[in-house]
Amino acid sequence: MSAATNHLVKELASWAIALGMVGVSIVHFDEIRGMTRTVLGIPEPSEYAQRSQQPDRETTTVSSGGGVELRADSRGHYSTDAYINGSSIGVLVDTGATMVALTYEDAENAGIFLSDSDFTGRSRTANGVARIAPVTIDEISIGNITIRNVRGAVAEPGRLFKTLLGMSFLGQLERFEVRSGVLIMED
Repeated sequence: MSAATNHLVKELASWAIALGMVGVSIVHFDEIRGMTRTVLGIPEPSEYAQRSQQPDRETTTVSSGGGVELRADSRGHYSTDAYINGSSIGVLVDTGATMVALTYEDAENAGIFLSDSDFTGRSRTANGVARIAPVTIDEISIGNITIRNVRGAVAEPGRLFKTLLGMSFLGQLERFEVRSGVLIMED
């Protein structure tokens, strides 16, 4: 066998192995994704959505000084129920979010109804670029803290699995800080 033929056989074998791996990955995509999520500790979207509908109410207390204290959950996140335009909605505090980001479903629960043409903005997320609808939220309350006229955005349906309480809310507080695993917010 000549050197050129030997090289061609090795190259074809390499391509066959690569295509075989791609084929196995396609056939077993769901299993691979599930295993990867388990190893990295990332919840399945349906599990995450279920968690977002059932916030850990035991983590929220109103302090005697009039502020609100949130204890971190088992994942180190601060979540609670907020009243957005009078509707109780589970939120995740996210100091990395520029503004309050509502799921499409939570926006509707809060009386914010949008059409496709309202999604005029773009936002970079962990899942890529998503269309958003800029909104002004009339009122957000947690415990005895109420902030009015809060800048926010609504994500397209299915693009966000939990409403994020970002800096457009937190920045209007008198102070917020984390101390010993407790987020303290004061208005």
